[in-house]
Amino acid sequence: MGKQSSSLVYQIFQHRFPATFKGFFYFLPISLALTTLLLIFIYISTTANVTKTQSQTTLYLQTLPSLVNIDQTSNLPIVPFEDNEDDNDNLFADPSRTARLSRASQWLLGNLFGLIDGNDTNNKEAYHEGDIFLQDYKQMNKSLKIYVYPHSKDDPFANVLLPPDTDSKGNYASELMFKKALMESHFVTEDPNEAHLFYMPFSISSMRSDPRIDVHGIPDFVQNYISNITLKYPYWNRTGGADHFYVACHSIGKIAFEKAFVAKLNVIQLVCSSTYFPSSYLPHKDASMPQVWPRGGDPPNLLTSQRKRLAFFAGAVNSPVRIALLKVWANDTEIFAHFGRLNTPYSEQFLGSKFCIHVKGFEVNTARVADALFYGCVPIILANHYDLPFTDILNWKSFSVVVHHIDIPVLKKILQGISNGRVRDATKQCAESS
Repeated sequence: MGKQSSSLVYQIFQHRFPATFKGFFYFLPISLALTTLLLIFIYISTTANVTKTQSQTTLYLQTLPSLVNIDQTSNLPIVPFEDNEDDNDNLFADPSRTARLSRASQWLLGNLFGLIDGNDTNNKEAYHEGDIFLQDYKQMNKSLKIYVYPHSKDDPFANVLLPPDTDSKGNYASELMFKKALMESHFVTEDPNEAHLFYMPFSISSMRSDPRIDVHGIPDFVQNYISNITLKYPYWNRTGGADHFYVACHSIGKIAFEKAFVAKLNVIQLVCSSTYFPSSYLPHKDASMPQVWPRGGDPPNLLTSQRKRLAFFAGAVNSPVRIALLKVWANDTEIFAHFGRLNTPYSEQFLGSKFCIHVKGFEVNTARVADALFYGCVPIILANHYDLPFTDILNWKSFSVVVHHIDIPVLKKILQGISNGRVRDATKQCAESS
């Protein structure tokens, strides 16, 4: 029956239509495709707002890398804006461009993130779905099992593989704190057959400070470690390492798998430097961990009305973004942007400011975010491509403001547009999140 129908159509086409009509059917799809393409082009050309916004974005993004010029003799930043005052591509030399940005509401990322007065009902809770998270957590707390590859105290690299005997301190303490907390928890199992995950307990920060390994020896150590567990145990080979994970808070962890590249594609990375811009971090596979500087005692409580300064930042100038921030706001009376170390305790500045600015340095992560939360200061995240910790659980919009690098010139306008009531709500969420 199918052949008869096809034959009938063929006969009709061959004998009922002239050759010119058959040619029309041939060119009809091509004509429609060209017409559609023309309409799309006309639509894009006449959409002025989209075109202008894209043009501005490109200009601002192209200028930031050229701002880095550090005088090593004085350790002070020298930003070469004076030589380019007539150059329209300069980020801050053209005040009219900053004015245009100020007038354009789409540049106010505080509005995009629900922190400016308006319909921000969904951004007042610290958790996306608190009830669902609580149910999932209870289930995980009952069932999750992790097998930790065993190592003895007699191991020549016990300092790298075993948890510390004392409380961890310093800028990269999160890595060792995690190991110690996990090893003392009920999640650890001695039966690998019931394990959901396998933990490789080497410490990147400990390797970095061990003169036998040093920074350059980390890839060799990791390669040898994987080779050893592959030969000694069957668990890696079952999944190619997809259910294995390691922890690193120092950014040097990015090179740990340089000599085990295939393993890096599979293994889960729990890291502080969680930027999804380079290929070393994959958000759907890896996980972000907060960088925490351990603080003793209970967090202080200071009302928003008692915080007299609008915003605060202090730190080394080691990135174009920090140089740009200091270029604009170094002499401002409401935003305190300081280069280098302070003569007064950091805690006083955190407690005296409504907003505390976290700016990308060598990496997207620093302990400033956790410090801000501890002291009840609303974090300002100035770090593009930063996959914030626990972002699938925590509603960062409720207790922080994320600002793009290109919005540095209008940072004060963004912060001043946030009501005191909203700041109080965010400060309250800071206390809950910390």
